[in-house]
Amino acid sequence: MARYVFITGGVVSSLGKGLASAALGALLQARGFSVRLRKLDPYLNVDPGTMSPFEHGEVFVTDDGAETDLDLGHYERFTGVAARRTDSVSSGRIYSNVLEKERRGDYLGKTIQVIPHVTNEIKDFLAVGEDEVDFMLCEIGGTVGDIEGLPFFEAIRQFAQEKPRGQCIFMHLTLLPYVSASGELKTKPTQHSVKELRSIGIAPDVLVCRSEHPIPEKEREKIALFCNVRKDAVIAAPDLKTIYEAPLAYHREGLDQAVLDAFAISPAPRPDLSRWEDVMDRLENAEGLVRVAIVGKYTQLEDAYKSIAEALTHGGMANRVRVKAEWIDAEIFEREDPSPWLQGFHAILVPGGFGERGTEGKIKAAQFARERGIPYLGICLGMQMAVIEAARNLAGLKDAGSEEFDHEAGKKRFTPVVYHLKEWIQGNHKVARKLGDDKGGTMRLGAYTAQLAEGSLAAKVYGGRTIEERHRHRYEVDIRYRDQLEGCGLVFSGMSPDGRLPEIVEHRDHPWFIGVQFHPELKSKPFEPHPLFADFIRAARDNSRLV
Repeated sequence: MARYVFITGGVVSSLGKGLASAALGALLQARGFSVRLRKLDPYLNVDPGTMSPFEHGEVFVTDDGAETDLDLGHYERFTGVAARRTDSVSSGRIYSNVLEKERRGDYLGKTIQVIPHVTNEIKDFLAVGEDEVDFMLCEIGGTVGDIEGLPFFEAIRQFAQEKPRGQCIFMHLTLLPYVSASGELKTKPTQHSVKELRSIGIAPDVLVCRSEHPIPEKEREKIALFCNVRKDAVIAAPDLKTIYEAPLAYHREGLDQAVLDAFAISPAPRPDLSRWEDVMDRLENAEGLVRVAIVGKYTQLEDAYKSIAEALTHGGMANRVRVKAEWIDAEIFEREDPSPWLQGFHAILVPGGFGERGTEGKIKAAQFARERGIPYLGICLGMQMAVIEAARNLAGLKDAGSEEFDHEAGKKRFTPVVYHLKEWIQGNHKVARKLGDDKGGTMRLGAYTAQLAEGSLAAKVYGGRTIEERHRHRYEVDIRYRDQLEGCGLVFSGMSPDGRLPEIVEHRDHPWFIGVQFHPELKSKPFEPHPLFADFIRAARDNSRLV
C-alpha cells in the first residue's frame, strides 16, 4: 500500500510545487523507494489540450495519449517514471465524470452535491494504482484559499482521514518575502497560509519555504512555533542556478529525511545521489558553448517550449557543452531577411505550433538552414514547414502549403503537401476523424511506432530501425508528394509501420537536417538525453568549430 504525500501551495502561485515534488520523488528513488507523481488541477477545462500556450505553457503528452500539465514533464525528467493518463486530473474531468454518472442513473436518484459525490470522485482518482508503488506524490494545483481548489483540499483531507494513521502526510510550499528596506525575511504570509490550510482541516507536516535569502535560525524557529511543525521539517528552498540542482539542494536541506521522519521510517536507507552529482558535474564543467536559435510562435512565454528547452540542455550534457538557446519570433522573418538574425548560430530548431501565424517565417528559417548547411531540427509543425520549403524551392511547387492554413482562412490557396489527417491505425483498430469533430482530445495523441530507413541519418542517430515516440498533431505530410520530394533530396527516412504516415524527413546532402512529426523532447531526461537532441547538439558543437 502506497504512502501518500500531498503537496499544496500558499501565498502566491508559481513557487515551484511541481519542481519540489519532482525533486522529492528523485530523492526517494535515490533511497531505493518506488514512486509515482500525480497532478490535480482545479481549472474547469477537461484537460489543457485546448488552452493557448500563453495561458498554460506547453501541453505534456503521455505515452497513452493524455494531454496534461507541464509539471508532469518535470516528474518524468526527474524520476524517469513514464506518466500515464491516470496521473493527471482537473475539476473539469471530475465534474464531467460525475455528471455522466448522474445521467446514467448511477447515483440512484440522490441529490448530487460537492460533498460527497465530487470529493468521492477525486478520492477514487487518488486511489488508482495505490498498490503499485512505495510512495504516491500528489500535487494540488493553485494555492490554498482558491475557491476552485476547495473540493480538492476537502478530498485529500477525507482521504488522509480514511487511511490508517501514518499513511498520508501533507507538505506545504510557501514564500518568505524579503523586505529590503528593513533587511528582513517576513514569516507572516507563511503563518497566514498555514492558518488557512488548518482552517479546512489540514495540518502540514513539512513546510518548504521559498526565499531569495538564507533563512536565519531565529526565523526557522518562529515558523516552526507558529505553524506547529517540527523545526527540522521547515525546509529552506533558495533560488538555484539550474533546476537540476534541486535534488541535491533539497537533500542538503533535509527534505527527504523530514518526509521519512513524518512517516516514522527509521532507520532510512542511505541515498545514492551519484546520478545527480554526475548531472551537476556535466552542467558545471561544460567544455564549450553552442548557440541554438529557436524560431517559434510562442517565444514571449518560454514555458510554451519547456520540454524543448530542457531537452537542449540534456543534449548539452551528453556532449559536455553549454547550450545557449535564444528565442526568435518567427513573425520577424515575414518582414525581414533572416540572415542578420540567424548568422552566428550553430544550429536552428523550429518547434511545433498551431495556425498560420508565423509559418512563413519558419519556412524561411528552414531555407536558411538548408542553404547554409547549418544543423536543423524541425519538430511537428517544424517538420511540415521544412517539407513545404523543399516543395516550393526544390520541387517547383510554388504554392505548396498546408490544409490547416486553408481551413483557417476559409478558402483554398495552397497545394496541400500537408493535409488534414482523417484516419490512422492505433494499436489494432482504425481511428477516424472529420473536420467538424470537437477540438479536445481528437488529435493523433500518444506513442506510435515508426520504422526507419536503413542507412539513414535517423537510423544512425537512434542506433536502430524501430522507434516509439509521442505525437500531438492533426495534420500530416502527404505521401503522394514523396517521390517528387525525394527526387530533390528530401528523404522520407521514417514511416509508420503501414507505410502511410511520414514520421521523419532528412536532407540527403546536408550535414544534419532532420524533421520529425513527433515530439522527441517529451522523452528526454538529464540522465538519459534523447538521442536526437544529443546528436543535434553534437552537430552544433562540430559546426561551432567551423564558424
